[in-house]
Amino acid sequence: QVQLVESGGGLVQPGGSPRLSCAASGTIFTIDAMGWSRQAPGKQRELVASITSYSSTSYADSVKGRFTISRDNAKNTVYLQMNSLKPEDTAVYYCNANIKRRSYDTPRNYWGQGTQVTVSS
Repeated sequence: QVQLVESGGGLVQPGGSPRLSCAASGTIFTIDAMGWSRQAPGKQRELVASITSYSSTSYADSVKGRFTISRDNAKNTVYLQMNSLKPEDTAVYYCNANIKRRSYDTPRNYWGQGTQVTVSS
């Protein structure tokens, strides 16, 4: 089995800078791309940021310049540093990872359970 567990969410004031973490555990051979998505009430889930296995990154226009995605391959962990938060960043944030459990497996995408980030004064 593979599990992705997010942490670091909560209530944040506008302008705050929390960091989300997502650790993958279980039977893991390799992790390819990892990412963060978010879903606000009444809206579709949107991809916020992604990072490849060689640390090439991409961002949604709405967070470019404010959010930074990074990863620690030794810890099977991906991070999302969020700066200058706005009320419209309020959402449940989900991490995902493309994981091969064994050398002969086809990579499969796994999701975390989500962590709530609420930006409010």
